Amino acid sequence: MEYLGDIWFVLWALLWGIYFALDGYDFGIGMLLPIIGMSTQKERDTMHQVTGPFWDGNEVWLITAGGVTFAAFPLAYAVLFSSLYTPLMLLLLVLIMRGVAAEFRHQWNHPHWRTFWDLTVAACGFLAALLLGVAFSNIFRGLPLDQNHIFQGNILNLLHPYALLGGLLFVVMFATHGAMYLSWHVSGDLEKKAAMMAKVLWPVFMLCFLVYVLLTFFWAGLYRNFFESPLMLALPAACLVSFLASGHYLYRTDKMNKAFLYSGVGIISLALTGVMGMYPNLLPSRLDPLGAVTIANGASTPKTLFIMLVVALIFVPIVICYQWWTHRKLSEKLDPEY
Repeated sequence: MEYLGDIWFVLWALLWGIYFALDGYDFGIGMLLPIIGMSTQKERDTMHQVTGPFWDGNEVWLITAGGVTFAAFPLAYAVLFSSLYTPLMLLLLVLIMRGVAAEFRHQWNHPHWRTFWDLTVAACGFLAALLLGVAFSNIFRGLPLDQNHIFQGNILNLLHPYALLGGLLFVVMFATHGAMYLSWHVSGDLEKKAAMMAKVLWPVFMLCFLVYVLLTFFWAGLYRNFFESPLMLALPAACLVSFLASGHYLYRTDKMNKAFLYSGVGIISLALTGVMGMYPNLLPSRLDPLGAVTIANGASTPKTLFIMLVVALIFVPIVICYQWWTHRKLSEKLDPEY
């Protein structure tokens, strides 16, 4: 029972990683609408068809990650939503508008109407990726929390260069991830455009990734755990190897499905690396170590964690199998010409 908090800490990190990998390609394809899909209406329609059956299911993982934060670590949930209230409300608004735009564009078959909502989807994808990157980079860096876990600052304190770089990293990472997924699921000229966009974005992403990793050493205290426990180095190693493998399949072969899958593994590994680097802190404080929210002071009771674990072990595999089944059944390539 004493390890239940640690188990849920790992599951919490894993849920965020899965969400980034799944909804990340939705955001990425949305961002690419004005870039590679604006030449013809058919291409934009096809790009929406690629994500249409999945985007709302992918967002279930966001609800799950948020629900786990609320139920397993209620203090972290309270501090997080009071400290980052404005960016999180903006993120919620962006996610709502993305869903609205995806549905409204089909209500009237007029080019200007559909272009407006397509641009809205693109803007929402960009802003969602940016806000997620900024929010998690601030968490990695440490929030300005006093001994009572009260946020001491304002929204301008969150716009640190490290946090903005994290936002840029998420934008480019999701755009690259989405381009790979799109190239995997379409054919014709749109497939070639998506593959070319992925090849253009991948070096930019790797540059942002490497700079972010370097600056993390100076601006965030995430490396202490890895130095103290060398076995944990498997996580950042898996992250780097996965991204490099994704680039290998992108440039050296035509197996875009493997490039996308390795990119997804890299994104999940990146989330695990960042969160495990904070252990045992859920929300580090850069003002006072006593202000940090940890597993010890932020977790629910052992009975609550045990009941949640039993429920999760039953239902999460069912959700994963269902999503795998839907992706497999709807895996045929789409041709914009038909």
